[in-house]
Formats: sequence, structure tokens, C-alpha cells
Amino acid sequence: MTPERLLQVLVAPQMSEKATRLGDKHNQYVFKVLNDATKPEIKAAVEQLFTVQVASVRVLNVAPRTKQFKGRVGVRQGWKKAYVSLKDGFTIDFLSAA
Repeated sequence: MTPERLLQVLVAPQMSEKATRLGDKHNQYVFKVLNDATKPEIKAAVEQLFTVQVASVRVLNVAPRTKQFKGRVGVRQGWKKAYVSLKDGFTIDFLSAA
């Protein structure tokens, strides 16, 4: 894994009510990742970017959805979501970097 690849693996953090609840209760964080990203790549990217220790990574593929606009049917692109659990004593604060 090259450093350039690790910087591209994480696309964006998912900030939602469910993701916030998981972060507060279970020390888990949700990220949108590349479709071809693997669990070891996601773990290495989070550890390198945020200087934390990752306990586990769970990945799920979000299915593409059909949408209609003015009678035309289209398909939104599917994407991959990663749930990252951190070891005890580690946290990620997204708002302090802004």
C-alpha cells in the first residue's frame, strides 16, 4: 500500500444522527470509502490520518437507488461504507480540525 493510495481510500466521514450515536456510545466512526477499498487499507488509512489505533473495521456496500425526475428513470451510483471501531482511549474529533 502506497501512501498516495492510503490518502485516497477515505472519501468522507458520514455525519448523521446514527453515526453520531455510534460514536458516542460504541466509539465507532462511519466513513464513505472507495468501492475497491479493503479492510486492511481502511484500517491503515484511519490509523495514519488520525493517529489512533483501530480495533476492527466492518464494511457494507450501499446499493444503487432508482430515482425519477420529470418522468425519467435514473439510477444513483452505489457506494461503500465503513464502520471503524477504535480501541479504548482513542477518539476522532472532526470539528476541532476545522
